[in-house]
Amino acid sequence: MTVYGSFPGARPRRLRTTPAMRRMVAETRLDPADLILPAFVREGISEPVAIGAMPGVYQHTLDTLRKAAAEAVAAGVSGIMLFGVPDDEKKDAAGTAGTDPDGILQVALRAVREEVGDDLVVMSDLCLDEFTDHGHCGVLDAEGRVDNDATLERYAEMAQVQADAGAHVVGPSGMMDGQIGVVRDALDGIGREDVAILAYTAKYSSAFYGPFREAVGSSLKGDRKTYQQDPANARESLRELALDLEEGADMVMVKPAGPYLDILAKVAASVDVPVAAYQISGEYAMVEAAAEKGWIERERAILETLTGIKRAGGQMILTYWATEAARMLR
Repeated sequence: MTVYGSFPGARPRRLRTTPAMRRMVAETRLDPADLILPAFVREGISEPVAIGAMPGVYQHTLDTLRKAAAEAVAAGVSGIMLFGVPDDEKKDAAGTAGTDPDGILQVALRAVREEVGDDLVVMSDLCLDEFTDHGHCGVLDAEGRVDNDATLERYAEMAQVQADAGAHVVGPSGMMDGQIGVVRDALDGIGREDVAILAYTAKYSSAFYGPFREAVGSSLKGDRKTYQQDPANARESLRELALDLEEGADMVMVKPAGPYLDILAKVAASVDVPVAAYQISGEYAMVEAAAEKGWIERERAILETLTGIKRAGGQMILTYWATEAARMLR
C-alpha cells in the first residue's frame, strides 16, 4: 500500500462526513418518478378490503382506486399497474371475465383514466390467473396442462379490450412462449400501435408470491413451475430477453426483484430499452412484519431495498410502497 506522509494515506471516509457530502457523492439516486404502484380492484365491494398478509394494502373499490391513483400523481409516482379481482362466480376455465369489456379490470382502467388522464401511466396486468377457476395463467388442455398456443389467443383478445379500456401499457405476465409477438400483432391489428408492452421477461416461480394469492383471491390448484422460470437458472433469462425484444417488447421486467438482483443486473447490462423490476408481495410482507416486531427501522428498510433495486439496474420499480416512498423522497 502506498503511504503519503502518514498512514493511512487513502481515507474514503472523508466523503462520508456529513449528510450533504454523502448526498453530493451518491452514485445512485432514487426518485419518485422511478416508482410504479401495483393496485388491486375488487368487484362487488362497497368498502376497501384489507389484505391480511400485506399490511396497508387493500383490495380497492372503484372510488378508492380513483383516490389512490390521484394520490400517486400528487406524490410524483410515474405509473399504476392494475389487477382485477372478479366475483368468484364469474371465474371459469377460460377466464372470460378477463376479456369482457365490462369486466372489473376494464371498468377499473376506464375509471382511472377518467380520474388521472395522462398524468399517470396506466398499466394493466395481462394474464388470466385472476379470472380462471383453476387459477392458472392460461387455458388448460384435456390433460390439465396449460395450453400455450390456445392461451395466446386469449391474450390477444385481452390486449385489445385493455387497450380499448384505456391502458397506456399492457403487461403480459403469464410467461407463455410467443406472448409478446402475439400481443403486439393484436394491438397493431386494431390500430393501437401507441399502446406499449411491458414484458414480464424473467418471471420466476417464487415462494415470495404468497401474499399476492390473497390479494387477487387466487383459485390456483397446483403450481406454475411448468411456465414460470426455475429459480436456479440465470442464462435462461437472457434467452427469454432476446426473444421478447425480437417480438417487440418496449420495456422488460424482472420479477421478483430482491432475490434476483443478479438477474436484474445482467438484463440491464444487455439492453437499450427501459428495465423494470417488481418488488413483490412477499418482499413487502417481510419488511412490514419485521418492522411490526421492532426488528428493523421500517422507513430506512423501505428506501434501502428500493435503492438496491435501482442500483442493480431497475429504472422502474413496481412496489406497494410507491406512493409512500415517493412522499419520503420528496
